[in-house]
Amino acid sequence: MRIVFFGSDDLAKECLEAIVRCAGHSVLACVTQPDRPKGRELQITSTAVKDFAIKNNIAVLQPLDLADQDFITKLRLLGADLFVVIAYGRILTAEVLALPRIFAVNLHASLLPKYRGAAPINWALINGEVETGLSVIKISPKLDEGDIVAQQPIAIDIMDDAVILKEKMKSAGPRFLLDVLRDIEQGEFCLMKQNSLRVSLAPKLSKEIGRIDWKKDAIAIHDLVRGLIPWPGAYTYFEDKALKILQTKIIAPEYPQGVPGEVLAVLKDGFVVRAGRGALLVKKVHLESSRSMDAKSFVAGHKLSVGFRFS
Repeated sequence: MRIVFFGSDDLAKECLEAIVRCAGHSVLACVTQPDRPKGRELQITSTAVKDFAIKNNIAVLQPLDLADQDFITKLRLLGADLFVVIAYGRILTAEVLALPRIFAVNLHASLLPKYRGAAPINWALINGEVETGLSVIKISPKLDEGDIVAQQPIAIDIMDDAVILKEKMKSAGPRFLLDVLRDIEQGEFCLMKQNSLRVSLAPKLSKEIGRIDWKKDAIAIHDLVRGLIPWPGAYTYFEDKALKILQTKIIAPEYPQGVPGEVLAVLKDGFVVRAGRGALLVKKVHLESSRSMDAKSFVAGHKLSVGFRFS
């Protein structure tokens, strides 16, 4: 099929690479986000999709406005059979969606209708899900509401964080997408409407949601920590500085004493903090204006002791 690919991040890049390497498909162009400043030094950085496209001599389009008529004319002249959209970061207009011969599809990182929105991987973890997955949908003008073409479940383990779960999706996504593209090309698919009664949302992340409430259940805090890796991070305060908690482990309830936020024990692989119910072993941290480190090094360098209470 003749495909125009829309995407920006590394998951999109992995899927784009699979399409390019698959005989029978031709990627006519890649549409990706404009180059933007990134990092502490604000260096102008291109997306992973753009970098791959340039290396493989694929035309790149980076419109500031999806309603721009010059951009739409370029898309129309390409004569695509299908638009494939993965983590592009913008909602396609109705005019753009009408251009491909077949339709436009989106690979979304959840089992829709659960976790519609910008951060499905993160919110699945924050909410303690044991399973998520990938969905390919026919794109509709409303965000993530299109009919489902196919889905693939992916298990979530208790120590998975957002980085690990995304790696699982990067591993499963390309093969799953190629199978779906084959079915679309051969007409061997059936569109299924999403169940509106099962909708949940996955809005953009913000720094504010990362502040740890130690009165919550230890499992809920553990889920928050792993869901906010690598950004914005779950955090508490140590001596008036933000302390990001990067890795935790739920431990058996052998520490019944203490109040929420209190350090109950200092062990060789971290320190134990009391939650509203249960306790957590903190294994890795990042103190503001410092570097990330294992909890043992943090304890040694800051003389953290039993009885200290995080705010």
